Amino acid sequence: MDGTGTGPGTGTGNHKGTATHPAVIVVGSGPTGLLLAGDLATAGIAVTLVEKRPRRISNLSRAFGVHARTLEQLDARGLADDLVARGDTLTGLRLFRRLSLDLSTLPSRFPFLLITPQYEVERLLERRAAEAGVEFAYESEVVGLRQDEEGVDLDVRGPDGTVVTRRAAYVVGADGHRSSVRQAIGLDFPGVSVIKSLILADVRLAEKPESVLTVNGGGDAFAMVASFGDGWYRVMGWNRRNEVSDDAPLDLDEVKAITRRALGTDYGMHDARWLSRFHSDERQAPHYRVGRVFLAGDAAHIHSPAGGQGMNTGLQDAANLSWKLAATLQGRAPAGLLDSYEAERHPVGRAVLRSSGGLVRLARARNPLLRAVRALVSAFVDHAPPVQRKALGQITGIGYAYPAPRGAHRLTGTRAPDVALEDGRLYEALRGGRFVLITPGTYEGPGVREGWLTVGHWASDRRTTVLVRPDGYVAWAAEAADAADIERALAR
Repeated sequence: MDGTGTGPGTGTGNHKGTATHPAVIVVGSGPTGLLLAGDLATAGIAVTLVEKRPRRISNLSRAFGVHARTLEQLDARGLADDLVARGDTLTGLRLFRRLSLDLSTLPSRFPFLLITPQYEVERLLERRAAEAGVEFAYESEVVGLRQDEEGVDLDVRGPDGTVVTRRAAYVVGADGHRSSVRQAIGLDFPGVSVIKSLILADVRLAEKPESVLTVNGGGDAFAMVASFGDGWYRVMGWNRRNEVSDDAPLDLDEVKAITRRALGTDYGMHDARWLSRFHSDERQAPHYRVGRVFLAGDAAHIHSPAGGQGMNTGLQDAANLSWKLAATLQGRAPAGLLDSYEAERHPVGRAVLRSSGGLVRLARARNPLLRAVRALVSAFVDHAPPVQRKALGQITGIGYAYPAPRGAHRLTGTRAPDVALEDGRLYEALRGGRFVLITPGTYEGPGVREGWLTVGHWASDRRTTVLVRPDGYVAWAAEAADAADIERALAR
């Protein structure tokens, strides 16, 4: 089922929805769901966001790092500069003591890792979604789902215990690794546990670490200390000698002991406001789409925290899906557009599982042979610039590209850098949520008149014509193109 018709309740021009139902229901108000819902509402699509938790943003979230590609996506929404101003930047990462990754070499406006807690990301995205007109349904839990050729019925239990059936043209499950939506559509979540017992703590420190992010690990222990920038620090650790269940008691003394074992000091930590124990899995849903229901973020894939890619991958899922749903609901999508979400994002999710899993397995290596392999890998990456660029591209997200048709221009499917235009930057031009056509000539045909295509011109004498999707990837390019070529490309 492609579902490329306008469907019921497209809601263009009515952000609050119709008297019947919205066009899209997004389940889960984490970063992934908030970005997706905000994008849809900004495009004029009626959208409801259903969230099981009360209306509050927790300061106890796990994610703390925002990578370059995610910052580029936020820049395309006018949010990146605000977020960067709230955090600290890190231009280098050190892994396994010997391996250093130089983020300052990234070909991006954001050549660093931004250290800022997830709740700061959520605050910006929630404000944007609310201003765009997203309807929020808090303390509401999905308890059933049915779909047909025209839409999806979602049974939602509200705060008073009453179950109400909400209907939409499409539903997106962004409701985490225990996703009720994924379970309701009958998808498995195959995978394995990578680390059986991780600890998390938010603490004060008597001694300030030298860096905003301190990481080290040996064969028996691992620890990370990250600054929130407000006097609180997030500590994550693991002790091979004490792998216990998630519900085992945890106290500050255990956190201190793990930190001293891995880092040589506990920095005089005190006044823990939060202590938690959890396990880390590698899992991925076999499909990201079943009929009119989609999965994104942790509902679709989870992996180890190595590399800090979890929240970032989910946000990029949302950026990929949102413009495709909007185009479909507005009646201008070609056949198969919605299927391309899974075709593009499922391989990226699989690659993230492999890279983060590889990092954590190397970090935990005890076998002398594996430690020797780790040393060789570290030395090779450290002294081979092309390999380091590839590693940086995977960890930061800027190196991923999407499949291109046979015979397509070499730029097709690749991430579009933030090039200079005559009247600004590309990612400023993307802030309208439209396609951007960069051309050395003029174009005033289809797309421009309908308001979903912005035309820009190179600030240089470059002659390539490039069509950039709303998510910042190249849809089509040509070295010499006339209006007819552009129209054919837009139709595709």
